[in-house]
Amino acid sequence: MRYGEDSLTRKRAAIAILPFLLLGLANVALLLTWGLEPLWAFMILPPILFISVLGWFAFRGGMVGPGAEEEEDVERI
Repeated sequence: MRYGEDSLTRKRAAIAILPFLLLGLANVALLLTWGLEPLWAFMILPPILFISVLGWFAFRGGMVGPGAEEEEDVERI
């Protein structure tokens, strides 16, 4: 992998995950505006961040998206 490709992969992964992260943060903001106690609203924040980071690693590493390669076909019996 060349120098510029790595930064491009990171940027593409961030762009792919950004809508999901923003949706999760908007959900937290909506819960706070509804008058829910802040502790309960922020309890859903760690899973949102965890899944976003996990998705970023998946996109960056090529496990999903255009960089994913299919394994060789195995004959099925």
